[in-house]
Amino acid sequence: MNIPDDLRYTSHDEWVKQDGNTFAIGITDFAQDQLGELVHFEPPAVGESVAAGDVVCEVESVKAVAEIYAPIAGKVVEVNDALADGPEAINSDPYGNWIFKIEAADANLDELMNAEAYRAKIA
Repeated sequence: MNIPDDLRYTSHDEWVKQDGNTFAIGITDFAQDQLGELVHFEPPAVGESVAAGDVVCEVESVKAVAEIYAPIAGKVVEVNDALADGPEAINSDPYGNWIFKIEAADANLDELMNAEAYRAKIA
């Protein structure tokens, strides 16, 4: 199972990558493996303000529908539109295919799991 050390993780199996005040969010390799082949992506609305823990969007697989949560509070500033036509790209590269980006001025990633803690959670 691929768990990059340079990301932060949530208990709902999302990953977070910081770039200044912008945070890319996706689902982990573990999550995509549990879901199976992704077949549909319901994107969030750009411009939407979200609180940490809010359901932001959904992905649907051949097995289930999974809600994707906001790991931090902020505003959705970008959506990976390529996933609308090819959500299965997440299956082949879950860390290269972010789902949405949040802009936040004061996010505290220390509240999220590091790679070691996430590995322990899914073990």
